[in-house]
Amino acid sequence: MEITDRAATVLEARYLLKDEKGQIIETPQEMFQRVANYIAQAESLYGENVSYWAEKFYELLSSLRFLPNSPTLMNAGKPKAQLAACFVLPVEDSIESIFKTLMNAALILQSGGGTGFSFSQLRPKGDVVRSTGGVASGPVSFMKIFDKASDVIKQGGARRGANMGILRVDHPDILEFIRIKRFENLSNFNISVAITDEFMEALFRDDYISLINPRTKEVVKKIKAKEIFDELIESAWEVGDPGVIFIDTINRYNPTPHIGEIESTNPCGEQPLLPYEACILGSLNLSKYVKKEKIDYDLLESDIKLAVRFLDNAIDVTDYPVAEVEKMHKGNRKVGLGVMGWADCLVEVGIPYNHKKAFQLAEEIMSFIKKKSHEASYELAKKRGVFPNFKGSIWDKRGIPIRNATTTTIAPTGTISIIADCSSGIEPYFLLAYKQRILDMEFEVLNKYLIDIAKKKGFYNEEFIDRLRQKGTLKGMKSIPLKIKRLFKTAFEITPQEHIEMQLAFQRHTDNAVSKTINLPQKTKKEDIAEIFILAYKKGLKGITVFRYGSKRGTLLKVSDAHIAECCEVKGRLPRLTKFHDAL
Repeated sequence: MEITDRAATVLEARYLLKDEKGQIIETPQEMFQRVANYIAQAESLYGENVSYWAEKFYELLSSLRFLPNSPTLMNAGKPKAQLAACFVLPVEDSIESIFKTLMNAALILQSGGGTGFSFSQLRPKGDVVRSTGGVASGPVSFMKIFDKASDVIKQGGARRGANMGILRVDHPDILEFIRIKRFENLSNFNISVAITDEFMEALFRDDYISLINPRTKEVVKKIKAKEIFDELIESAWEVGDPGVIFIDTINRYNPTPHIGEIESTNPCGEQPLLPYEACILGSLNLSKYVKKEKIDYDLLESDIKLAVRFLDNAIDVTDYPVAEVEKMHKGNRKVGLGVMGWADCLVEVGIPYNHKKAFQLAEEIMSFIKKKSHEASYELAKKRGVFPNFKGSIWDKRGIPIRNATTTTIAPTGTISIIADCSSGIEPYFLLAYKQRILDMEFEVLNKYLIDIAKKKGFYNEEFIDRLRQKGTLKGMKSIPLKIKRLFKTAFEITPQEHIEMQLAFQRHTDNAVSKTINLPQKTKKEDIAEIFILAYKKGLKGITVFRYGSKRGTLLKVSDAHIAECCEVKGRLPRLTKFHDAL
């Protein structure tokens, strides 16, 4: 097992066990052994050989073919082993409920989890509070309180809190919510607008929608859908937030509608969850399954089944900080097996990220993962039983006894992809050469696949490396073969349609949702972002996030604006329409 310097830095800072003096007391290999042994303890509940499965899990982890979400690596084997990454907590319309949720969120954030909230049930700003005779301060004010509380809580003692704040598009305070990040610093929140089908239909008709008081169910006012949409686009263009989730699309795929409606997601948007629900995630490193430019489906199938077993075991051995979460998670037993190393995988098979063959391969691989993960869950159900809330679920109606209400999710894998030394999630390469800040250290990263090809093809030399460091891309390097340039296109050289097409290819075969960012050059116009959101809805995505370079501060990749500007000469973006209303 080879661990890079970047990976070692991350592991030492966040994952490896430390003694009371803060001294590291385990190696990466010992960390994987700790995790494997702890997860294998669940096998005793079902009469299985714990040692056998511990060895199987260790081999899978230490090979870096599969890694679970960060809380599992951090906490497995500790006295309070909270292993889930994704949580959604309810925010009901009372002071008692709001601050109970804040307390529960603090416990979850402290344990390394990320929390999502829908503030849509809270009465709007200025609404009368009958018990006191005062007026309500509105959902945005409480979101600020949650943000401040997260400031003083570090996840697992190693990182800042991560939250998702969501408000329905028909809430009376929606405009204040949409604008909040343009004027205030909510450093611990991503925010998304829950877009309904009704809203989109009104937008297409250039019609009004009703803003409804969630407490009284009365219509507060009517407003043009386009007025809300324009503000949404303005904020997304200016600061990168809000993103959008298409809440009706999400609920059409809710596996347990008899339990309740989904209102929110986890912080990165890939895991829609019911109130008090959690999910444990893990990702397969697709770059490890390429043999002689072909996908090794036999090895992939074996690892899928082992990974699903690992994730299901993790539910049983998790020490939940909130009793209601334990009941819901063990009731639906949701797990989310996804992928990382997708850009690397495409390079290894020789297919450009934005080629139609890449979209086809994405569907082929994710369809395979979904099918085999469902089979694995079905086999587990034979021995361990179906998830407790099975009766009335979509699986019950299909007559398919299954152990887990969901099995697949595409997560961003930001940190675990560093440990695995692979590209993150299903994203293209952001740049081929860059400097990355990790904690207080800075690392230079050169794309290892490009360097290897450069050496084999004979264009590896000091001049090439210097130009690569300056530019971050192969754009404008006339000496580089066109085939290689196409193979190593970076995020800004890929059109929005192609980003969406890739997200869609994976979403078609993913039970939960897909974390994917459409990276855009700084010169992107607001109309472009509007068209992206509309296309995402029409394509049936569950959500969409855009990032216009320069719209947010604090990027972890150190590159000059001039270099980004040069590589962002992207042609063939979404077709420019003569009038914005033509898009509607």
